[in-house]
Amino acid sequence: HLATSLPLPSERDHLRPRIDLVVFMIDIKSKYSLKNVEASLPYVDASYFLGKVCFLVTGVGRVNYCSIDTSAICKLGEDYCSPVLFCELELEGIRVATAQRLLRMLQICAGFVPGVSALSFSLLMRKSADD
Repeated sequence: HLATSLPLPSERDHLRPRIDLVVFMIDIKSKYSLKNVEASLPYVDASYFLGKVCFLVTGVGRVNYCSIDTSAICKLGEDYCSPVLFCELELEGIRVATAQRLLRMLQICAGFVPGVSALSFSLLMRKSADD
């Protein structure tokens, strides 16, 4: 399910499925994109930041057109203890790999991978990013 911003409308709460993973998409070519994500963050329950939120940054293949400094996005990931994934959606191979990675994250967050919790997976991702 996709939403352009948070909070989600309350009139369909009773029909909404369980939310296992929240992916904030940031278009690196649009400052509005980052501002929209920052405005939406307060509406996410704090418990989701324990392994059930990630930031997906698109458009990284066009460095000349970037409107957002990548360090600001990395700081956002650090501040919210959430992984940041960088991708270029225009390249099919990278798009497919990113989709597979997000699907695997979703499987873990939904509890479909025995022995791996969303929190432990998030910590593993952060540790490998720090090395």
